[in-house]
Order: sequence, then C-alpha cells, then structure tokens
Amino acid sequence: MDTTMKKLPPKPIDTKKKIKHWVIAIVTVALIIWSFVGMNFGGIKATAGQIAGAILAGIFHPDWSYVYNGSGEDLISQLWETICIAFLGTFISAVISLPFAFWAANTRHKKWYTSRSGKIVLAVIRSFPEIVLALMFIKAVGPGSAAGVLALGFHSVGMLAKLFSEAIENLEEGANEAVTAAGGSKFNIIMFATMPNLIPALISNTLYRFDVSIRSASILGLVGAGGIGYPLIIALQYRQWNRVGVILVGIIVMVVIIDWISGWIRKKLV
Repeated sequence: MDTTMKKLPPKPIDTKKKIKHWVIAIVTVALIIWSFVGMNFGGIKATAGQIAGAILAGIFHPDWSYVYNGSGEDLISQLWETICIAFLGTFISAVISLPFAFWAANTRHKKWYTSRSGKIVLAVIRSFPEIVLALMFIKAVGPGSAAGVLALGFHSVGMLAKLFSEAIENLEEGANEAVTAAGGSKFNIIMFATMPNLIPALISNTLYRFDVSIRSASILGLVGAGGIGYPLIIALQYRQWNRVGVILVGIIVMVVIIDWISGWIRKKLV
C-alpha cells in the first residue's frame, strides 16, 4: 500500500485580490499623510508642562470641602443633576426612537424608498452635534438642565433609532409568520411577535446610550446646559486646580459606577 502523500499543487495567486489589497493600503497611507498635512499644529506651548503639573497636583490634592456643603452647587448636587439630565434625555429619546426605528427598518414587507427616507431623516438628526443643539435649546428655553435634556434627547433619537432599526432588521420572521397564520393583524404582529423579541435589544442599546449620555451631559455644562460641566469650566478659567481635581475625580467615579450598574442590569435583563 502506497502511503506516500501526493503533494498538492501550489495555490494560484489571485492577482486582482493582491492589487486590491495594495490599493487599499496605499489609499489608507495617503489619507493618513493628508490628514497630518491638513492640521495646523503650532507646537506645544512652553507653559503646557506647568499647567499639566498644576492639574495633576489638583487631582492628588483635591478640594474635599467642595464635595458636599448643602448649597446645591456642590459636587454631589452637580453630579446628580448630570445623571438626571442623561437619564431623562435617554428616556425621552428611547420612546421617540421606536416609531422612527420601524420607519427606517428595511423589512421585506416594505417599499425600499420608505426605509431609505427614514434612514436619511435619522442621518440628518445625527449630524447635529450635542453642543450645537445645546446652544440652540439654550436660546429657546434658557440656560440650565432643561436645555441639556432636550439636546441629549434630540441627538440620541438619531443613534437609538438607527440601532433599533438594525435590531428589527435582524429579527427572524418565524414569530411574525405564526401570528399572521393565526389571523393576526399588523398590530397583533407588532405586540405579540416583534416587540417581545425586540425588547432585549431595546434594553441593551438604551443602557449603552445612557452610558454615552452620561459623558455627554458632563460636557454640555460647558456651554451652560446644566450639569457638572459648568463648575468645571469656571474652575478652569479661574485656575482653581484643587477644585478641578475634585471635579475630575467625581466624574471618573460617576462614570465607573454607572458603567458597572448598567452592565449588571444588562446581564440580568438581557
């Protein structure tokens, strides 16, 4: 019995695929170089090291008296306001996003131009940065947390509805077909087939968006839309590095705790 193994012929080289990879690599390198050339980098200022050292000194020697003093303008109160802004903005956007998600979802029972128009609307909504929206809503309702809630709520609709629509598109049709075979209407299909299968994705995406909104709410205060950002920018302007340090520590602790809680909830419910 011949036990010798026949040598396989060498695999032919795919010239087109090789050229494609080289073109992608060259274009990527060219874009990176073009991006660096397009930046106007004036160099690091001579006082950068001194300022960085002062901020680090403030972090390691924070102003603990600012943590809580009962005035309503202390660190705990401002962090709580930031969390409330993020929660309300996320809740409002999650509710509003559902009809937009069904509009933008590309399903087989829908005309292509219907879902395409929904995706275009969501892209337009996402194109407005939260800072710009906050400035617009400050002009409409005045400075404060209300402007922050509206800015986060409006901006989050674009992203949440996009995530929700993708979850709808990835749903299996078995449950929907079963309800249809039993004589159910479109409302019955949504309530008894689509929504029960969609809820885990809705919860997961909403919790993820809440994590992002926490960070965004911390920034919106820089333009007067409430939250911890306003006292942070004031402390930076007046070079109160000890207060800057305690605010940064508070933001870090808040983000870590929210991440842990949202992850725990996601594991329990999803």
